[in-house]
Amino acid sequence: MKQLISLTALGLALTLGANVHAADDAKAPTKQQSKMATCNKEAGDQKGDERKAFMKTCLSNKPVTQQDKMKTCNADAKTKTLKGDERKAFMSDCLKK
Repeated sequence: MKQLISLTALGLALTLGANVHAADDAKAPTKQQSKMATCNKEAGDQKGDERKAFMKTCLSNKPVTQQDKMKTCNADAKTKTLKGDERKAFMSDCLKK
């Protein structure tokens, strides 16, 4: 009889311990995880180097400067080999983002 009570108590203790452990696993996302989710949404359909540059800037603590935008947009315009009015329109649109 004592063994039955002991085993029942042990089983109950293990069950309660497992429930507490499971509750710890369901924590809210960390600040970095939240930031990553926000940046992913803002990146939209960007791909390749443009997306990398955006994510790097977005995830860093520094605000984006106009000079940083200009560098990124210039690099993108070069890879697309845009010239004249096409380049001007692209740069205008890129810098507004």
